[in-house]
Amino acid sequence: MKNFADALVKRIEELDNPTVMGLDPRLDYVPQEIQTKWMMEFPTNNDKATAEAIYEFNCGLIESVCDMVPAVKLQIAYYEMYGVRGIEVFKRTIDYARAHDMLVIADAKRNDIGSTAEAYAEAIIGKTLLNDGVEEVKFGADAVTVNGYLGIDGIKPFIDVCKRDGRGIFTLVRTSNPSAGDLQDLKLEDGRTVYQAMADNVNEWGKDLIGESGFSSVGAVVGATVPEQAVEARKRMPNALILVPGYGAQGAGPDAAVASFTKDGRGSIVNASRSLMCAWKNNTEFKPKQFKKATRQEAISMKTLLGVALQNRKYV
Repeated sequence: MKNFADALVKRIEELDNPTVMGLDPRLDYVPQEIQTKWMMEFPTNNDKATAEAIYEFNCGLIESVCDMVPAVKLQIAYYEMYGVRGIEVFKRTIDYARAHDMLVIADAKRNDIGSTAEAYAEAIIGKTLLNDGVEEVKFGADAVTVNGYLGIDGIKPFIDVCKRDGRGIFTLVRTSNPSAGDLQDLKLEDGRTVYQAMADNVNEWGKDLIGESGFSSVGAVVGATVPEQAVEARKRMPNALILVPGYGAQGAGPDAAVASFTKDGRGSIVNASRSLMCAWKNNTEFKPKQFKKATRQEAISMKTLLGVALQNRKYV
């Protein structure tokens, strides 16, 4: 049975690049030329025009980096806000990324208990083998972000699907948003903080899914904006794959982004969304129609900067 952690670690090592591109689309990120093209194609159907413009933009971004970036992360809220057409683009983008040899993380932060959690897991990362031997998926992501704060009741259904189908999860441990510490840094009676307790849970939950790479398909989310906590989280989760948001537009630099990596520079993958998607807007060197070239240049720069940061670890 395929192990998600092994698949992701292998792809990171093949490309020598521990990064993931976030595809969190807004229509104003899309070059006007693409928007106009689809508005002319569907002049009486704005929803369809918007969806097709975003999909074309997503495909271009994937094409620009698929040979150097191991994975994409799709934040589902940015597709849901465009309604049914947006959800269709979510699915189509997943399929397009996988067809270009990229692993796909669905950033959905799902959580519930019992049969509801099972339904979430089956929808986003589940696979079904039909009678004729054909594999059927719903959304077909390789991994999904989950909220573990309901405890094992809300996580076990996801773990079961991971074991059965070779998928993965990334559990929120210490997030990158400014107010995260209001809850996650609170002290418990035993002296641990809330995020440390969650890290200990993730370490325990993932023991049965450790692959040949030494990492578990039960991973964690630890933000780049809190490097000291990232170092502590890694100590508590030596085998967890860690998804690192907060790099770039959220303010964290490369030194902070690599804080959760193991001593030998493995085990984490750093996400960048707006800095890659909007590279064409942020760099006057490029024209809108050169958005793919702009994104690729930014991705190369990110890879280089993270490599230097790993060679000169500031947070250990």
